[in-house]
Amino acid sequence: MAGFYSKTFQLHDDYMTPKYAWENIIQFIPNNKIIWEAFYGNGDSGNYLKELGFNTIHEPIDFFENDLGEIVVSNPPFSQAPDILKRLKELQKPFILIMPSSKINTQYFRKLFAEDPDPIQIIIPRKRIQFTKTIDGVVPKDYKSCCNFDCFYYCWKMNLPRDIIWLN
Repeated sequence: MAGFYSKTFQLHDDYMTPKYAWENIIQFIPNNKIIWEAFYGNGDSGNYLKELGFNTIHEPIDFFENDLGEIVVSNPPFSQAPDILKRLKELQKPFILIMPSSKINTQYFRKLFAEDPDPIQIIIPRKRIQFTKTIDGVVPKDYKSCCNFDCFYYCWKMNLPRDIIWLN
């Protein structure tokens, strides 16, 4: 298995969100808002949100050139997190984003949110989210979903009842 920074390691941002990741937080996603699932992937994530009853926009378009919906609910490409978060703040777009728990420790995250009057709120899943990896739209042969890092649901301007919510 390739390790980070080895000659065989390849960065892939195409990890698809399982339906249960949205089912876990259904009570925190407003059902009276138009949701933009802004990062298309294989299209399943937006379909899951629609199946759960949310009015969802999910199209294979460029996030940085569009501004749709009232809130963003998504699993964005992790390598683009600094630019994505900056754009969401510029748009003043409320969001729920699945990202690694380590993002909160980065300098860019601190710079964007430490002094913000609307604090980041975090929903912590009970277990690790097991994403499905794709390369060029295809699940690699013999791929086993075994995520080795924890993710949080980072929420901004969502007015959750608490700043940290632990899921059962």
